[in-house]
Amino acid sequence: MTYRDGAADGDAETAELPTTPCSVVWSGGHSFVLEGAGGRARWAGVDDRGRARFLTDAELQRRGWSHDRG
Repeated sequence: MTYRDGAADGDAETAELPTTPCSVVWSGGHSFVLEGAGGRARWAGVDDRGRARFLTDAELQRRGWSHDRG
């Protein structure tokens, strides 16, 4: 199940990104780990070339995400 804009595809329920540091979600075939807490939290992962990539909650919501690699 993929979440976009706070709602699961094909599902009326809303889903929020995890807020616990070290939580892992998947987006675009890559894993992202939540670093930090509070106002400075960001999602850290890598792009297709292995370069570091950092996303805000809003960016991750726009890209779509899931709890599974799927």
